[in-house]
Amino acid sequence: MKKMSLPLLGSLFILLFSLSDLQAEHHHELKLDLGEVAPEFMAIDQDGHLWKTSDLLGKKNLVVYFYPAAMTGGCTKQACAFRDDASKLKDLDTVVVGISGDAPAGLKAFQQMHDLNFDLLADYNGSIAKSFGVPLRDGGQIKREFQGKTIELERGVTTGRWTFVINKDGKVIYKNTQVKPDQDSANVIAALSK
Repeated sequence: MKKMSLPLLGSLFILLFSLSDLQAEHHHELKLDLGEVAPEFMAIDQDGHLWKTSDLLGKKNLVVYFYPAAMTGGCTKQACAFRDDASKLKDLDTVVVGISGDAPAGLKAFQQMHDLNFDLLADYNGSIAKSFGVPLRDGGQIKREFQGKTIELERGVTTGRWTFVINKDGKVIYKNTQVKPDQDSANVIAALSK
């Protein structure tokens, strides 16, 4: 696959956030409950590719988990649990995606550092989180050591830690607004197994 230039990737990122703002306006202050149709969305993943829920609708169950910040304690535990349960989730015909306000470069470092085997999506302005009713706080920066260098991870917003499971019909079948990071994957598997 051909790599995108940084200016092109930056332009795509800006365009996507503009589209995301329109999505957020359409779903303003949404309170998403069990049985309701989940909002469709698109975002840039850790590799700079466009990721869309429409590619999975009717084909796979989808776990959408929102987490505050890449490379922090609880978020790392949560991500690693989903990583370790990948075969169980695959057996349940389920795809996992983690969403935070982190920029794609930080998401890539997070994925590589912990060998994460699922996509991480950049919701830099919080529009996807808003469309799911997930609370937001201000963003920020953190510094971490990665591959022998100090890197600065930047996030536009900090999302609440909420998890949703969306079935193949696009409906919410599980919602957790009080997520315990190390138990999230197990709880999702239990819900999908019912």
